[in-house]
Amino acid sequence: MAITRRSGNWQATHKGPDRRERSKTFARKIDAERWLATQQADVARGQWVDPVVGRETLAAYARRWAAVQPWRESTRRNKVGHLEHHILPALGSRPLATLRRSDVRAFVKDRSTHLAPLTVAVTMQTFRSVLRAAVEDRVIASSPANGVKLPSVERDETLPMTREQVATMTDAVPERLRAAVIVAASTGLRNGELFGLTVDRVDFMRRTVRVDRQLVTLPCAEPTWGPPKTTASSRTIPVPDDLLVVINHHLAEHGAGRGGLLFTTIDGRPLVRNASGHVWRRAASAAGTPPGTSWHDLRHHYASLLISAGLSVKAVQSRLGHASAKVTLDTYGHLWPDDDDRTRDAIAQALRSDARAAG
Repeated sequence: MAITRRSGNWQATHKGPDRRERSKTFARKIDAERWLATQQADVARGQWVDPVVGRETLAAYARRWAAVQPWRESTRRNKVGHLEHHILPALGSRPLATLRRSDVRAFVKDRSTHLAPLTVAVTMQTFRSVLRAAVEDRVIASSPANGVKLPSVERDETLPMTREQVATMTDAVPERLRAAVIVAASTGLRNGELFGLTVDRVDFMRRTVRVDRQLVTLPCAEPTWGPPKTTASSRTIPVPDDLLVVINHHLAEHGAGRGGLLFTTIDGRPLVRNASGHVWRRAASAAGTPPGTSWHDLRHHYASLLISAGLSVKAVQSRLGHASAKVTLDTYGHLWPDDDDRTRDAIAQALRSDARAAG
């Protein structure tokens, strides 16, 4: 570590933790001393970053980072889409070390004029992950995304389908998929879980449905089995005898499809997302069901039934396979009786008990 004068300028030489020397030239000696002191302090704090590595562009690093992530294919498609469609066109040519918080704020502001707040939020999740990895790899000292605020996401309250609407849709879909509507409304299965349900996952003796995989359908690819959405999504759902009767009747009428699938196309092939969505929209139009509903709304209906029956947040979380109780509350919290109602009920019960005792 030294400061020497060369050709009228001052050159500071610093040896990094890897024992390699890096040099930088300054017009003034005091600036060279400050730079050298900063390098020494960063090494002592474990925050030293190689300035040469920081010259790598965001695009080069992000693509190299994405290539080694252990994502499932659907997740990879979404994450790479965030990078290639939004992040890299805006900032990909910039060396990582030159990115500032103001650049990230400008990016958020620009994307907010084109995208919904929720889309901006999920895009920034990917961006933050890239920058966090760059910090861990000692490519940059800190993430320029720290402290950047995102547009607020206003979530509309989930309005579950009524029993009448479920019955209407059951009659409106093709006959071979009527059991699918009833199963979805009675188990809360996600689309991939519903159309990936096979006969061997239905235990008629124990009256349960086991969820340990889902049908993954990607554009221009054959449907395949994949793991559930999260670890918590693997679950066993208790079902009533009435639902087992529906499943038995469906199998007697239509049989199982390829791989034992319960719900398929007419020729027994898996029902991919686009095809099942088309079936629903056509049936919903004919039945007069409110526009914008989908198979997923049957999952909301199932949740509403559990809540109205008095099941706890943890129980509903378990049945739906949510990763946390927070997800359950964020989606369905408004369906539980509020504290005002509980207060009234508690006091009313106490007063009735006192009246009976006094009488």
